[in-house]
Amino acid sequence: MKFAIVIIENAESRRKIQEDRLAYRKQIEEWMGQQAQAGALVGGEAFETESVAPVTVRRTGDGTPKAVEEPFAGGDETLGGYILVEAADRDAAVEIAKTWPTPETLEVRPLWVAQ
Repeated sequence: MKFAIVIIENAESRRKIQEDRLAYRKQIEEWMGQQAQAGALVGGEAFETESVAPVTVRRTGDGTPKAVEEPFAGGDETLGGYILVEAADRDAAVEIAKTWPTPETLEVRPLWVAQ
């Protein structure tokens, strides 16, 4: 089964990135290499989170779409990217997520498969 591991940046992860971006990136690249060697890594992408604000589009009460330059949820967490993995089941995908080397919050979601 395929799963998305959604990466949610937080104050701690942003602080560590600012301290030493290269070391931080190296940790993630090493993790991705390990997952690729294990046959679990399918793909993924990081979102641009520093120079361009996200835009959230919501429907108003009458159904009109409204775009606002802000994350969809308030607080100090924001979407940072996603990793796609292949795992036997949800528990196995969660175990992969537990090995993530940096302090982001991760959400594990199965990918929908058309029947």
